[in-house]
Amino acid sequence: MRKRITIMNSPVDVLTMKETLHLIGDSIRDKKPIQHIVVNAAKLVHMQSDTELFKSVVASDIINADGMAVVWASELLGNPLPERVSGVDLMQELVIMAAEKQYKIFFFGGKEEVVSEVVRKYTSVFGEEIIAGYRNGYFNKEQEGDIADQIAESKADILFVAISSPTKEIFLNNYKEQLKVPFIMGVGGSFDVVAGKVKRAPVWMQNSGLEWFYRFLQEPGRMWKRYLTTNSLFLYYIFKERIQKFFK
Repeated sequence: MRKRITIMNSPVDVLTMKETLHLIGDSIRDKKPIQHIVVNAAKLVHMQSDTELFKSVVASDIINADGMAVVWASELLGNPLPERVSGVDLMQELVIMAAEKQYKIFFFGGKEEVVSEVVRKYTSVFGEEIIAGYRNGYFNKEQEGDIADQIAESKADILFVAISSPTKEIFLNNYKEQLKVPFIMGVGGSFDVVAGKVKRAPVWMQNSGLEWFYRFLQEPGRMWKRYLTTNSLFLYYIFKERIQKFFK
């Protein structure tokens, strides 16, 4: 049975990238729909006050730790995770899997020029056979059902949703039955990275838990308040949880 730990009341799967890919591959092959999600410091903080986001995350079938901060927190709390499973890295591995196994992917989210560039880039490398369809991430509540139908009609094996939290988590949780896709995954800003709109941090910064700082350096005016607030609250919640464990 798969092991899970709890961080800030959220379950997190004790999985490596390789183990995660194996589970996903089995679900697609056997046509047993599963929903995947990643959590980082910011999402865990928002889950403390956003009930609908919390419910959507904990209802997911696979929950990976996307940020090094979550991995370090697991060590501090006495239940270490084996490694970080980055959402953008997992998406790239799944695109390769799709090409090898002849699976089809639907790309949903981002600006029109971004998602179309993602599709263009992957088509140029892997061929158009992996593309089930795509759609930008701009819509209103009344359009959600039609979008879910469009995705279902595409017969996709994999769905990547690049929409900000908590919209993507709630959309996937509300429509996962209607989507009829074996594997669904929220990928946050991954489309921007693939399309070349956002530069990713060097590997050493990723491994050092400084990817957030690299992102801050690219847009300091927009990011400083977000990171100051969420990072401070994350540290507060983790140390509070550590103290509670110590006195039990």
